[in-house]
Amino acid sequence: MNTQHSSPQLPRREFIKTAATVAAAATISPAFLSTAKAAEQTATPRMIGIQAGPVSFVDEGVEAALDIFQEKGAVNTVFLTTFTYGRGLSGRQIAGQPYPDHGKAESDAAFYHGGNYAAPHAEFYQNTSLKQTRAPDHGDLDIVAAVLPAARKRGMKLFCSIEDAWRSDVPGLKDLTEVDLQGRRTSSTLCPLHPEVHAFWTGLATDLCKSYDIDGILFFNENNGPLLESLGASHAQRIASSRATCFCEFHQKAARERGLSFERAREGYVRLDQFVQNSLAGQRPSDGYFVEFWRLLSEYPEIMAWDRLFDEGKHQVLAEIHTAVKAVRPGLQAGFHIEHVNSFNPIFRATRSYAELAAKADLLKIVVYNNCGGERYANFIRNVHATVFRDVPPEELLRFNNHLLNYGDEAGMDGLAQAGLSADYVYRETQRALAGVQGKCKILPGIDIGLPTGANSRKATPEDTYAATAAGLKAGADGLLYSRKYSEMRLANLAAAGKAVRDFKG
Repeated sequence: MNTQHSSPQLPRREFIKTAATVAAAATISPAFLSTAKAAEQTATPRMIGIQAGPVSFVDEGVEAALDIFQEKGAVNTVFLTTFTYGRGLSGRQIAGQPYPDHGKAESDAAFYHGGNYAAPHAEFYQNTSLKQTRAPDHGDLDIVAAVLPAARKRGMKLFCSIEDAWRSDVPGLKDLTEVDLQGRRTSSTLCPLHPEVHAFWTGLATDLCKSYDIDGILFFNENNGPLLESLGASHAQRIASSRATCFCEFHQKAARERGLSFERAREGYVRLDQFVQNSLAGQRPSDGYFVEFWRLLSEYPEIMAWDRLFDEGKHQVLAEIHTAVKAVRPGLQAGFHIEHVNSFNPIFRATRSYAELAAKADLLKIVVYNNCGGERYANFIRNVHATVFRDVPPEELLRFNNHLLNYGDEAGMDGLAQAGLSADYVYRETQRALAGVQGKCKILPGIDIGLPTGANSRKATPEDTYAATAAGLKAGADGLLYSRKYSEMRLANLAAAGKAVRDFKG
């Protein structure tokens, strides 16, 4: 049953008036509890964060939502979605998924738009065409101004989450988008080398840090380079070799400065597109799929070099955001979201050095979503099996990849989506990140609490959530980040995560 609280800080909306009824957490394994309690404790309090979008505070009230965060989840830091046009961090539950036991059990598709949920200040956006990004979803509500005082009153920190996720009708967007292999502009993904894109992100970060007494910024960007896009080498269910990006004028200019041939790079990606399309059609090369792929990389080293160019642009944005935040006040923190494909894909993993990322960040949120991870990992194996590794039976490919990734005893292909990934996966990935950054920045595992999955895939239970939360803490994480967004989470799962945090403290 959904109940309501009122909040005078949030105008022009109907608010929830009475406290939400919270389900009790499920019974927890005594053996796991004993292990967690026995683990070594850190001297400073861990950052226990939750990702939450504006609509949750609108629907449930600021005070009521923060009460739930603290009382059920043991949360001490709010990661408030402040800028995005996407539905992963903002909005109510997405279509086709069950509503949680709080908030409004109805779709917000009729009014969801996205954008900047704070109050933009024009002086910070003079060097970019992206000047009109104010979110209209909740009228004149400034979500940061509404939530920040209530969080401070409770001793909670607040980070503004900003995501590189756009819609095609944003004024000024079309000239900043990527250019694909065929010379076509994408609808809504921005070129990471475009100077106006850099100006927007640094302007937004500076605006938020100067205009509000927040604790920092968490930046999300899950756009991948042309090699992964060509091969579909992620958990997304698409292989778009003819739409690989980016081949715009800024990438061409950067290539010339590095002595990299645009013509050779484009020719290599055209050949790669042909390879992918032939593979999808089952047209096996005489030497096999993997040999043909490796031959392409040998003949066209520009393929890898062009992909690296994309990553350089993306990482430059990260570095500039970090610099902009620190320029406002050195004590502010800048953090980055490390996408889930980093767990599944050894090729992608090789391009993401934790040591290098630690030099650009105060904290890294690493995605270790174990429940939806089974479905996502299975999708990744199916994608790479469709092209480069088509000669390898999927089950054997999965076992081989498990060895490359140092995974433990996980389910096979037939049961992977339904089983999800284990708490041991969370533990191993957290330890890998900690070893990589060598204490130079904080590691916060993102804990899967109710992320959307397919009809036959694993849905998180309180016991699952407890185990994953305890595993991250046992691994030595500097904190945790409950993900993907509060409006997807069931309260019993959130309470189980909070119980694990409290139990681990002993």
